[in-house]
Amino acid sequence: MPGLDVTPLVPAGRKVIQAYGNGRFRVAGDVFETSILIWPDLCLAWDARTVADVDADALHLAVAGADAPEPTAEILVIGCGAVFVAPPKGLRQDLRARGIAVEWMDTGAACRTFNVLLGEERRAAAAILAVD
Repeated sequence: MPGLDVTPLVPAGRKVIQAYGNGRFRVAGDVFETSILIWPDLCLAWDARTVADVDADALHLAVAGADAPEPTAEILVIGCGAVFVAPPKGLRQDLRARGIAVEWMDTGAACRTFNVLLGEERRAAAAILAVD
């Protein structure tokens, strides 16, 4: 009996997170050996390694992009590592003040959530820390 295909149904060309672990991600066939910033149609290496590296300015750029006057994503999913740890004090408030809705969770949950949001064709972005 063939196995069940559990790949999420998303429009062609979307950056589906296919795998994570061992310090890397596989996104739409491409391998990133770092943390990632990801949008529906783009994935970039991100030099953040720990929650201490996550700040509102970097995340604002992740959602809005360097040249956008306002956020291009309606939700930002943040993967904080292998296990859930609380976000840095004031981070949610800082991002909310910039018009960014934040979902903070462990890296595995962030990968799954981002893929679900892709399938729903939501305007989402994610900043996800790599895990071993």
